[in-house]
Amino acid sequence: MDTLKSVLDKSFNIDFVSAVLSNPREKDGTVKVKIRPVMKQDRLLFQCEEYRNNQAFHLNLEAEATSEYVENQMKVFKQMQMETRQFRYQVLVSKKGKMTIQKRLQTAEVKEVNYSHNRAKHYILEEGKTVPFLRDLGVMTKTGEIVRTKFDKFRQINRFLEFIEDILPQLPKDREVTILDFGCGKSYLTFAMYYYLHELNGYDIRIIGLDLKTDVIEACNQLAKKYGYRKLKFLEGNIADYTGSDEVDMVVTLHACDTATDFALAKAVGWKAKVILSVPCCQHELNGQMANEVLAPLFSYGLIKERMAALVTDSLRAEYLKREGYDTQILEFIDMEHTPKNILIRAVYTGKRGDNDEAICACEKMLHVQPTLGKLLKGEIYD
Repeated sequence: MDTLKSVLDKSFNIDFVSAVLSNPREKDGTVKVKIRPVMKQDRLLFQCEEYRNNQAFHLNLEAEATSEYVENQMKVFKQMQMETRQFRYQVLVSKKGKMTIQKRLQTAEVKEVNYSHNRAKHYILEEGKTVPFLRDLGVMTKTGEIVRTKFDKFRQINRFLEFIEDILPQLPKDREVTILDFGCGKSYLTFAMYYYLHELNGYDIRIIGLDLKTDVIEACNQLAKKYGYRKLKFLEGNIADYTGSDEVDMVVTLHACDTATDFALAKAVGWKAKVILSVPCCQHELNGQMANEVLAPLFSYGLIKERMAALVTDSLRAEYLKREGYDTQILEFIDMEHTPKNILIRAVYTGKRGDNDEAICACEKMLHVQPTLGKLLKGEIYD
């Protein structure tokens, strides 16, 4: 049986393609490491790109040092995906430290590796390669070039797919996976999910997009039919009233306005959805509730209070999810220069309920707030 050390020692050579270490045990350090081969003065090195504090830091190491580096990093991270020209590896580490290594033969020809030391950023959906839905949604030209005014949207789509890439080990490959996208809108990201999971990674998935705009739903259904995306459907309806599914694997809610996010999260918890990805929007509710004598001088500035209310709203949402048995993170979605709505809540169901109920109650009492999600989960509001 292969050990991590033996796998690493055999992998870091000219046949190495890439590796991604993700899902850290601690949330305040390095959140991800990407490794790729580079040639520098005719020497094969391995560039380790560490992501922390919204910045990337690089180390160029030789094979033996890279093997030792990854072995040490896997004491910090809970999963790794690695590719060589011959094999694909998935390494998972349980909470008790038990390591599982899955090894599969490559079933498709590995694309040519770029060994250049300074290269353009690699996107999951590549520039220069035509993707039909991106072309029809106006993001890409017929030749695969990115429309200049849509490059921010292109970056956003790829950033979202990086979050999907991180949670792939949570999605079963031996059965159909059901994904609900609440408030899907024009569905850039819904189409991207289907394309990435089904077309590029071979998952058997069913995605249901839900939105209130009739014309948008009709247009998206026409596009799904055009591409032959048989299990991608769009429905008109309200998040709070949706009852069309009994078992759901992943819930996505992107820019659902104000308390619509809370109803979507409550639905996800009720289904015990394995993965939740939520980008909240327009968090107005607590702005009208928050009150505290000590913080009153700060709350006197409307803009400051509004921003604080949004941060408190999303922090409490994350804490509620922890209490309900989710490993929860708050991550940066895209850069602030592109949109102020840049927080993504990512939650993975573990079944182990958090012991933070007392802390949540103390925060609510201190700020005199009663968020909708808290009341939904207590059954005080019926979704």
